[in-house]
Amino acid sequence: AAHEAGLGAVFMPHGLGHLLGMNVHDVGGFNKGYTRDKRLGPSYLRTTRHLETNMVITVEPGLYFVDFLLDRALGNPEQAKFLNAEKLNAFRGFGGVRLENDVVVHEHGCEVLTVVPRHRADIEEVMANKV
Repeated sequence: AAHEAGLGAVFMPHGLGHLLGMNVHDVGGFNKGYTRDKRLGPSYLRTTRHLETNMVITVEPGLYFVDFLLDRALGNPEQAKFLNAEKLNAFRGFGGVRLENDVVVHEHGCEVLTVVPRHRADIEEVMANKV
């Protein structure tokens, strides 16, 4: 029900990834004849095509607390019923976080090219050393 109400786009107001090539945001993410979905959330998708061997794509899950999106959701009864305004207010001003991986598609799987710390202790170590 929360998905149908478009709640995902409130906290992840971006696509899940895009093709990489000659440009950072390479063209060609849509199949020929594809019509973009105009609903909040799906409209942010930048890649809907079938992936082929040797394509390189980003995978970008994220979580954001954007005031105007939170305010709009809290004012929308279809979304507000899933939200705890008091808890959300604690995250206002935080911004958000996005973890991006660059991935090569292989015939029987994929290879993650991104090498960055993912665990809290590793991230804190990098930050403490200002690497």
